[in-house]
Amino acid sequence: MLTHSNQSFRLPRKTLGAAWAIALGAIAPMLDSTMINIAINPLNQAFHTTLDMIQWAITGYILALAIAVPVSGWLMNRYNGKRIFIGAVVAFGLMSILVGISWDIASFICFRLMQGFSAGIITALMSALLVKTAGPDHLGKVIAIVSTPMILGPILGPVIGGIIVQMASWHWIFFINVFILCIAVPLMIRYIPDFEPFDQDSRLDLPGILLLSAISASLIYGITKAARYASFYNHETVWWIAIGLMLIAVYMAYDHFRRHRTVLPMNLFVHRRFAASSAGLFLANMAIMGPMLILPLFFQNFRHFTAIESALALIPQGVGMLITRPLIGIMIDRIGARYVVIVSLVLALIGSIPMVFINDQTSMFWIALLLFIRGTSVGGIMLPLTSDAYTGLDSRQIPEASIGINIIENLGSSFGSAVIAAIVAGTAYTGQSAANVNIEGYQGGFLMSAVILVMIFLPGMLLTHKNNN
Repeated sequence: MLTHSNQSFRLPRKTLGAAWAIALGAIAPMLDSTMINIAINPLNQAFHTTLDMIQWAITGYILALAIAVPVSGWLMNRYNGKRIFIGAVVAFGLMSILVGISWDIASFICFRLMQGFSAGIITALMSALLVKTAGPDHLGKVIAIVSTPMILGPILGPVIGGIIVQMASWHWIFFINVFILCIAVPLMIRYIPDFEPFDQDSRLDLPGILLLSAISASLIYGITKAARYASFYNHETVWWIAIGLMLIAVYMAYDHFRRHRTVLPMNLFVHRRFAASSAGLFLANMAIMGPMLILPLFFQNFRHFTAIESALALIPQGVGMLITRPLIGIMIDRIGARYVVIVSLVLALIGSIPMVFINDQTSMFWIALLLFIRGTSVGGIMLPLTSDAYTGLDSRQIPEASIGINIIENLGSSFGSAVIAAIVAGTAYTGQSAANVNIEGYQGGFLMSAVILVMIFLPGMLLTHKNNN
């Protein structure tokens, strides 16, 4: 009986080899997105630029990643999934080299956009290929195995980035991707099976993708202009945000004309759970991912930490995420998404509000404790909102909803980075002393994060719940 159980648990060698090859191809983009925050100060110095410009390398990467999500679905429908995945991994490696040899901030941002697009195809295809490779009988076991290094990313990424920046230079944050991919690509060629196209008659909604891209770019550009004027009430910010709002109206008209056969169908938002989850995920990514941009800067500029020390200071947040993640699914099933989100939001605020008052004299013990508390809340906010988005949808709407949720999450991250970078960078134009300006800017960034967390209570109250009576 025991032997039979062990045999049933073991995965076929081909399945396991394919799963690890797919996961290995996705490790480089995952690490890259977490390492760059540690290198913001060296990048500012290397390109003689400011935070509001450097943040475009992060925001643009995430935006390009969001745009790639629907494109990756179309590519997998039309072409061999294995070839598309390997091609995207090779493209990511080539773009990493170009990012590493960038000669000015414009080339750096441009190559980061292309790198982000290839990363978006990799991460989107990874899930689909894992599902196809494992099949329904082994999917849970495969996900449990290959997700482990992904969960460790928030902890290991900054530490690896800090070591590279301090021991070598910021260029090697990108060059190291090439070594990882030189190992991954031969394994992918050998172990990943061919995947026939799913639907060769599928069409790409290019106008919809371009409209969503233009909406995001204009709104974020308007936000970054606020940093130049140290105010969100200036003619350029107002002008670009007005353009973004006008383009939203154009997209809604386009969606109506196409009878909701678009990349992000508006009729999905008729479903209360999807609408609430979408709003919550957009705000949550703003509140959680935005401060990731400024935390390393705070440690480097005010505590005078090295890159490695800054990365180590972020570990408590990653540990908090790691500890609570296994419990989230159990709690959602037991009490429902609403209560998990509400409790997690309270935890997030306990860890965030005191951050508004930190300065260069604040004890590192208290900062580490606050980061740990923030970390414990992340999974409890994100996972219930994501799972509840699909409640009540027709099975035919699930693929569209999946793409939509992915886009919304990435847009939230982009907006969070842009808004908080604008708040921090904008204080440089107030004419106060440098120390006070910078401290107030960082405190303002954490305050914005706390305010956005409070706003998530409203969509959180609309999620499903379970009565144990």
